[in-house]
Amino acid sequence: MRDDSIRQHLGERNPWWKAQVLGEEATAWTERHPVLQGLARYDIGYRTEVLDDVATDPLGDRVIVLSGPRRIGKSVAMLQLAAALCERGDVDPRQIIHVPCDTLTLQDVRRVLTLARSMTESVDLDGARPRVWLFDEITSVRGWSSVFKDARDNTAFAHDTVIATGSRWDPDEDVEGNLMAGRAGSETRRRRVLLPMSFREFIGTTRENLPALPRVHPGHLQSDETRAQLAETGLFVDEFDLAWQQFLSVGGFPRAVAEYVRNGAVSDAYLQDLQAWLHRDMDPESTPESVPLLLEALSERATSPLAVNPTAIIIGRTRAALETRLTRMVSSHAVLRCPQRDDSGALVPRTQSKHYLTDPVLSWLPSRLRAGSKAPAMTSLTEQTIGVHLARAVDAHSEGRWLAGDTIGYVRTSNDREIDLSSISLPSDAGTVMTVPIESKWVSRGWKSEARVIVGKYQRGILATKSILDTSGEVWAVPAPLLAMALL
Repeated sequence: MRDDSIRQHLGERNPWWKAQVLGEEATAWTERHPVLQGLARYDIGYRTEVLDDVATDPLGDRVIVLSGPRRIGKSVAMLQLAAALCERGDVDPRQIIHVPCDTLTLQDVRRVLTLARSMTESVDLDGARPRVWLFDEITSVRGWSSVFKDARDNTAFAHDTVIATGSRWDPDEDVEGNLMAGRAGSETRRRRVLLPMSFREFIGTTRENLPALPRVHPGHLQSDETRAQLAETGLFVDEFDLAWQQFLSVGGFPRAVAEYVRNGAVSDAYLQDLQAWLHRDMDPESTPESVPLLLEALSERATSPLAVNPTAIIIGRTRAALETRLTRMVSSHAVLRCPQRDDSGALVPRTQSKHYLTDPVLSWLPSRLRAGSKAPAMTSLTEQTIGVHLARAVDAHSEGRWLAGDTIGYVRTSNDREIDLSSISLPSDAGTVMTVPIESKWVSRGWKSEARVIVGKYQRGILATKSILDTSGEVWAVPAPLLAMALL
């Protein structure tokens, strides 16, 4: 872009800059912003808390990299943050610089850093004031972290708050080296992930009459305190079971939940939006119909390590092509890998991983959009969803592990049986602890026979059931919805 085009781009994307000149309230723009107007059509009161601390804390030199799948609401979160900052008496709206990056080149980003500060220089008349930069979908610009590194080292950008979002992460982009090594200021939660609603958030949005089980550290799931809390919440097992089945049918994408609340189901139109996202990020050279074919194959095989060669044959791809697509789906936050681990929680090299779809609605997409595709099984959906909740809980206690692919794993026993979610090391207030192992069996009776494998391997653990609650022994039976709520 030419400089005049960049100036126009910035002026249009930062309507709050003109508020004082026009004599408007600093947040008047929220009533006419197209993204927020679109949100209003599907607003059921859900708000992510992922950037709440930025909205209230004093401005500083923090750097936050926020990742998440497309259609999850990262752009909405950035605009809501801008609105919250505009309402603060200690922040001039001209300190807030919103930069949508989908159409920008690397050179454009360089010029934005100069031109945006120049366009807002009137805020510095009584002394330099820090900016809050909101770079939306910056990962569409290859090399962006190097530009930020140079600016953090050599310009006033070093003293600003910088938030950068992205949907698909390029493994060649050295975010850690360029931004986190001494350039992230005082921020401690530097790498954050915005994912679909958890079961807890789904319940809070759709069923406010159900009690909320307190969150529990994954290493303390079998504590006496947790046992007492489960006993109290266990009075609502049947209601939670129904809510869990609804969650597994809808998922946690905010619009999907809104459509379910208003219409009783997720629309085909929104499922087609999700398919378009996956097609764009996974394999834009193929036909869109290839997306449900792969999703169906992954959903059917989610509970076992993925045999890549047979799966590639089934979907009509080469092994290399399938592995490329899987890597892209992981980078786009559509798939979470569950690798094999040993007894100490370390990764076992050269072994196959399980592949969990990160939201239940992705498992339903094939049967809704492709004739002849099978509907997913509740047993598979439960294991995947518990695995994703555990992975998110691990990342919450040990930042960056989701993006590093180091959250969960399965383990093999001496007789070659598998336990779905193994023990892994995790920091806690009491030091490093091992997480409680989990086996997912969506059963309503006969659970003790299902628990024998985990008893033989760990002598403790949790069996995620459909509706059985029994915490009397070394291995507990806990309904999957209660376990999900305890984790996240």
